[in-house]
Amino acid sequence: MYKKENDPKVKERLLLIIKVREDGQIPFRIVKEMHRSNPWAFDWLKRFDIDGLEGLKDKAKSGRPSELSEETSYQIKKELKENSQGWTTKQVQELIVKKSGIKYHYTHIYRILRKWGFKQKKVPRKVHVNTASPEEKKAFKKRQNRYLWICSSSSSSSSKMDLP
Repeated sequence: MYKKENDPKVKERLLLIIKVREDGQIPFRIVKEMHRSNPWAFDWLKRFDIDGLEGLKDKAKSGRPSELSEETSYQIKKELKENSQGWTTKQVQELIVKKSGIKYHYTHIYRILRKWGFKQKKVPRKVHVNTASPEEKKAFKKRQNRYLWICSSSSSSSSKMDLP
């Protein structure tokens, strides 16, 4: 049962159930090992008692239904996929207004696009035009030190010190 489960969240909850129900361990200690809270453990234990294995799976979350119809969203997705250049959030917002008459905030447009499976286009790094050539860079690195230390009074020091 544990090995066949693919969802990591359900696997973690199942591990809690196995340790408490089958191994007879105290939930408080297991929670510390798993770095979770006591309410988290007791909520999942209760859901398992009521619904069994299905109770460990996430339930569908209710929310406000989309104002866009399925047909309209399909048409918009199709149009977005046809253009390989990419779209700005503003362009997508204008397209949705044109197709459906519904105006969404730009942050919600971002959420909609992520839900539809679109990703932000990564812009390549800027290449500086006025950069040195590889040969110039290599020559610069191999230059000798610019500052040489010399004795300030060469005539007096040469008589006092024997230099090779």
